[in-house]
Amino acid sequence: MDKKLLTPGPLTTSITTKEAMLHDWGSRDQKFIDLNQSIRDSLIKLIDGEDNYQCVPMQGSGTFSVESMISSLTPKDAQILILINGAYGQRMKKMCSYLNRDTIEYEVAEHEPHNIKKLEEIIDSNKQLTHVFAVYCETTSGILNPLNNIANVVAKKKLSLFIDAMSAFGALPLNSKDITFDAVAASSNKCLEGVPGVGFILMKNEVIENAKGNCHSLSLDLYDQWTAMEKNKQWRFTPPTHVLAAFNQAISEHEKEGGIEGRHKRYNNNCKIICDGMKEIGFEQLLPDELQAPIIITFKQPNDPNFNFQQFYNALSDKNFLIYPGKLTVADTFRIGCIGNLDDQDMRDTLQAIKEVISDLNINLNN
Repeated sequence: MDKKLLTPGPLTTSITTKEAMLHDWGSRDQKFIDLNQSIRDSLIKLIDGEDNYQCVPMQGSGTFSVESMISSLTPKDAQILILINGAYGQRMKKMCSYLNRDTIEYEVAEHEPHNIKKLEEIIDSNKQLTHVFAVYCETTSGILNPLNNIANVVAKKKLSLFIDAMSAFGALPLNSKDITFDAVAASSNKCLEGVPGVGFILMKNEVIENAKGNCHSLSLDLYDQWTAMEKNKQWRFTPPTHVLAAFNQAISEHEKEGGIEGRHKRYNNNCKIICDGMKEIGFEQLLPDELQAPIIITFKQPNDPNFNFQQFYNALSDKNFLIYPGKLTVADTFRIGCIGNLDDQDMRDTLQAIKEVISDLNINLNN
């Protein structure tokens, strides 16, 4: 039996999504070409962007897609403000360093959102800025960043907003009619519940049309990938056929669940069950409820000397539940994801397993 993956990805997937990978596909066959185009069209539809946006899939993890977005869609003389409150904002900063893009950073603690007034002041004090990069849900802590407010400021200042929506796309609202953004990168294996191996970038028509010559890399060049797909609907190089077949199935199941609204409802319910149950057991949640995204929840490690994370992890793994280590610098923590093909019963089973492990390891949560 597969273990339940209570992580930010890879995730527990449906049997039918797994089964979609049982067939071989010819990458030049019309059925595969149609499948690939269907994925692109469906992803654009999710942001209500049929008239103004293009979708380009990219092999690799989500990080490949973020780097592809940055390197392909920003000119070499771009002046970029990066909003950082965790590892993924830091990763964009590192990418820009590799790419020789000039940046400034507005960094706050991993468990804090950015102050919108301060953001506006930074932009006003740096007239050279052309772009702002933001992370929608920062999985370092599980914080839900104030994307709407960020986007409003960026639009008012007539700058270009790029979004890392890896842990949000498909479950949190991102409608191009409501939020102004030029590009967003996401992945198959998060809230859309596909398998790892492909990401994608959605960007405004004029952004990709003017991207020729920006990229340092042939394999990551979105403009080159886009022009090839527009010409013959095919990938430039060998596509991840089985991953795309699974992704197509996962998108179909996402639609049947009710799209973003339906997926958000289930994840939100999962999140509430875990948060309430862990508090009842005696664990302390890092974030207040108003900052908590229904994606992954960070809990502080108990002070009891009997608590050892690796032992705790292994004991839960023995019961077929995989959680996630913490990634914070401000506190010793661990994380429990509430996304993937999991429901309320899976959350209750997880809590029961945690109660049993706490008892078996003689951990005192009253310290």
